[in-house]
This record gives sequence, structure tokens and C-alpha cells, in this order.
Amino acid sequence: MRGLQTEGGTPLTDDRNDPGRNGESAPPGTPRPPDPPSPAPSAAPAGRRRVGLLAGLAAVIYVLDLVTKVLVVTYLEGKDPVVLIPDVLLFRVIRNSGAAFSIGTGLTLVLTLIATGVVIAILRTARNLRSLPWAITLGLLLGGAFGNLTDRVFRAPAPLQGHVVDFVQVFPATGFPIFNVADSSIVCGGVLAVLLAWRGYQIDGSRQVDTGKGASGEASGGE
Repeated sequence: MRGLQTEGGTPLTDDRNDPGRNGESAPPGTPRPPDPPSPAPSAAPAGRRRVGLLAGLAAVIYVLDLVTKVLVVTYLEGKDPVVLIPDVLLFRVIRNSGAAFSIGTGLTLVLTLIATGVVIAILRTARNLRSLPWAITLGLLLGGAFGNLTDRVFRAPAPLQGHVVDFVQVFPATGFPIFNVADSSIVCGGVLAVLLAWRGYQIDGSRQVDTGKGASGEASGGE
């Protein structure tokens, strides 16, 4: 008989005796089978978008810095400053052996090694990047670091000791240091990094919230 049921396609179990089938409710006390687990959303697509934003912004900063330096060296170096806004903004081309805003002159080789380490650290950090604000921050830092590092590697007087081209001067009467696009990007990225760290935003998109009794993690999409 069991063989005939199998060959005829008749089910070997009776659905009528299965609680919950055919719209019938299960008897009281019958344990409910667990719901199938929901698949966890993958963080990979979000991570790729953030890394793409970082790389794209860094590329824009780098190209803008490179093009402006080539133009000012070609057309303005060795000439009188170009006044754009009197007493506010002018272009004056100098070669800077120090860091951003002419800080640390005479430490060119050390600054080159530091800039190289910063670039490597940013690239390693990008593997865990899930945060939109941090993608912008790291993109600014990476683009600026690459821009000035290119000068230090390829410009005179020697490889790894090249002097950075600076040309933007604001409020010249105050003696404010001359800078370039890369310097501005690095400073903006640094300020953003401090603000994000102060607000508890993490690279992976989470946020550390201070509840007054210690830091506790609060999930955030990083959007």
C-alpha cells in the first residue's frame, strides 16, 4: 500500500493533521517553529562606494594641485606678484622646503618620509571605510599628501628633497604664510578629522556616544 501511495504521488503524510496548515490554528501549547533567519545585509557595497568617493576626491585634489603648480611655475615664477584682490589675495610663487604653510623648513627629507607614511596609513585604513564623512576627510588628506609628495620626489634640488611650489597668499600685510591647493586640502581634512573624532564618528560607520557613564557604541549607517 505504501508503495502504491508513493508511485501515485499521494503524500505519505496527512497535511490535515499538521497544525497551522490549511488556515487552521495550532492547538494551545503547541510550540511555533522558528522563523528562518533574515540574511544580514552586506557591508561590501557601501564600503566600495565610500572607497570610490575617497579615491575620486583625492584624484580631483591631486589633479587640481598639479595643474595649478604647473601653470604658476610656467607663467608667474620669477615675476612680480599678481594681485587678485588688493590687500586680500595675490599670487606670489615661492619654493618651500618645509611643510604646509612653510612650517619646518630644512626638514625636507623627514617631511617626505612622513608624507609617505601618511599616504600608506590612509590606504590601509580605507579597507575598513564605511563612513561618508570619513571618506571625504581621507580623500582631502590623501589628495593633498600626494600633491606635495609629488613635488618632494620630483622637483629640484634633488629627489626626495624637492621644494614644494606655493603661490597663494592671503592678507599679505599680516605675513600669513603662502600655500597651495594641497596645503588647503590637508588643513581642511585635518580639521574635519578632529571634528569627526570629537563627535565620535568611526571609520567603519559606527558612532561612539558618550552617555556620561562611559562610551557606548551606537550603530550608524554612515550615510
